[in-house]
Amino acid sequence: MNSRERVRATFERKPADRVPMWCGASPEFIEKSKQFLGVDTEEEVLVRFHDDFRRVTARYQGPDAFNPALNAEKGVNLNVFGVQRDGYGYGQPTCHPMINVTTLEEVEAYPWPDASWVDVSHIRVDALKWNGEYAVMCGDWSPFFHDAIDLLGMENMMILMYEEPEIVQAVITHIVDYYFEVTKRILDAAGDVIDIFFIGNDLGSTTGPLMGVPLFDTFIAPHIKRLCDLAHSHGLFTQMHVCGSFKQLMPSLIESGVDALQSLQPNIRNMAPAELKRDFGDMLILNGCIDSVSVLIDSTPDEVRQATIETLNIMKPGGGYILSPSHDYLLEETPVENVIMMYDTALEFGAYK
Repeated sequence: MNSRERVRATFERKPADRVPMWCGASPEFIEKSKQFLGVDTEEEVLVRFHDDFRRVTARYQGPDAFNPALNAEKGVNLNVFGVQRDGYGYGQPTCHPMINVTTLEEVEAYPWPDASWVDVSHIRVDALKWNGEYAVMCGDWSPFFHDAIDLLGMENMMILMYEEPEIVQAVITHIVDYYFEVTKRILDAAGDVIDIFFIGNDLGSTTGPLMGVPLFDTFIAPHIKRLCDLAHSHGLFTQMHVCGSFKQLMPSLIESGVDALQSLQPNIRNMAPAELKRDFGDMLILNGCIDSVSVLIDSTPDEVRQATIETLNIMKPGGGYILSPSHDYLLEETPVENVIMMYDTALEFGAYK
């Protein structure tokens, strides 16, 4: 089997030759890996990691005021919704532009972005360059839950969910309208050569979901379903990145059309791999479970090998598992030798007999 065949068999619950593997990494970690491996390209790094996936993304072509490249040159982190962020990595919002909104008219009057700001003309060529060798993922990250928090402020948004729910619904709908149209443009251009629609919304803390099931089912799940339905209508599988403890929300995510969940932090509340496999292994493709901190950063290569074997022993039986770190963005401080050990061990012990 090649990588694409292996991944599709896993999603279709058909026999595969081995457990698929996926690597999500920060640009800094990729650069570090290139130096460690003595290679020139990110593609060479992914090949060395036995990564079965590749990803295509759209490009920004909208107004200069929201151009991430131009703003980065000015030292500004500004997204298409007008939220400026500052700090380490993706940073934190420096303000909440809609925190004082009190009417639907104000929501409608906000300068919402336009999907035409995204260039998809290259997507098809980018997806075809791997000649069907790898499972191709696409999709704007679509973190609409985070965007709503950034616009309204988290505490304010949670209060409004009870006191002015129509305000929150209107804001989230506008955000998802943008991501829906961007995704539709991508899939209309190249949906037949893409395998997986991949989005991300972090819904959990280390102790549990950031909201209860009733609020989730009212404000969040319908919009996830809307995006998943769009992907399914083009014949794609759906995968969602979610950090934290969110086991209580998994039934709602399944009902919303999510086929696979990625991240799965094994050392936090209610996220033990054996329990996830037992309770959801026949309903979800489970992607992750190798702890990106306690194992991949803080352990020795021998300890990484043992943790990988233990995880495979739990998650591999019956299929439906993709091995990856418990984060979609390996950090620069992660030892490259540990990551190599994880993937090489999975190659050695991940075969199905």
